[in-house]
Amino acid sequence: MTITILDGGMSRELMRLNAPFKQPEWSALSLYEKPSAVQQVHEDFIANGAEVITTNSYAVVPFHIGEQRFSADGKMLADLAGRLAKQAVKNSGKSAKIAGSLPPMFGSYRADLIQADRFAEIAQPIIDGLAPYVDIWLCETQSAIIEPTSIKPLLPKDDRPLWVSFTLTDDEPTPEPQLRSGEPVALAIEKMVELGVDAILFNCCQPEVIEQALAITQSILKAKNATHIQTGAYANAFAPQPKDATANDGLDEVRKDLDPEAYLAWAQKWTAQGATIVGGCCGIGIEYINTLAKHLK
Repeated sequence: MTITILDGGMSRELMRLNAPFKQPEWSALSLYEKPSAVQQVHEDFIANGAEVITTNSYAVVPFHIGEQRFSADGKMLADLAGRLAKQAVKNSGKSAKIAGSLPPMFGSYRADLIQADRFAEIAQPIIDGLAPYVDIWLCETQSAIIEPTSIKPLLPKDDRPLWVSFTLTDDEPTPEPQLRSGEPVALAIEKMVELGVDAILFNCCQPEVIEQALAITQSILKAKNATHIQTGAYANAFAPQPKDATANDGLDEVRKDLDPEAYLAWAQKWTAQGATIVGGCCGIGIEYINTLAKHLK
C-alpha cells in the first residue's frame, strides 16, 4: 500500500516566518502583503516530505476578506495562490502535486451559515483562479454534504481527481461519527460514492474522532464496491471546537499532548485501517510532516 504524504497547516508556518497574519484575513493576508512567505512555506513542506501541497486559498472567501474585497480580488488571489504553489514545486525539483483548496464558502465549522443559493457566486472565481495550476481539487473542512455536492458541478470537466474532506463533531461524544452539521458520516460517504469522488478524507478535527469515521468509511466503500475511492486524514492540533466557534474568533491553542511522535501514532492507526493519504491541518507544522514522511514512506 503506497501512502501519499500531504502538507500541514499554512498559518502557523507563516507566523514562524514572521509573515503578516491577523484576523479576519488569516492566511490570505500574506497573499496581499508577503506572497514570498507563502511560497517559502510550500517549499519547506516539500523539503520535509510533502508529496501534495495545498494552495493557500482557504481564506480567500468573503467570510475572511469581506464581500467587497472578494468581489474585487477573489479570482486574482486564487490565481496567485495557485502560481505560488506551482513555483514552489518548480523550485523544489521534485514532483509534488498541487491540491487546489476549495474551502467552506461560508466559514469553517458552521453549516448553519451556509447560503445554498450563493455557492456558484463564491466558488467560481476561486475555481477559475486555481484551475491553470492544480492537479487535484480538494473540497476541505466540509461541515455538510451540501458543500461538495454544490461544488462539483462547478469544476472544469476534465480528468483531475476530486478529493472531499469532511470535518467531524469533536466537542462532545456522539453515538456515531457525524459531520459538524449533525449529518451522519455514513450518509456522507454514501453521497460521495454517488457523487463519484476520488478520495474521501477527514480533516480539521481531533485525531481521536477520525478512527471510527474511517472504519465506517471503509465498511461502506466495501459494501458499495467502491474501494477504488482512496481514504485519508489530516487532523488538527487544537482542543475540541464548540458548535458556535467561528474561524475569526482568534488563534486556537495547540494541544500540548500532540507532538510529532504522538501524531505519527494516530497516522499509523489510520494507515492500518487502509488510509492512503495522510497529512496535517491547523497546528501541524513541517516537523510533523517530516516525521510522517520518515516513518510512513
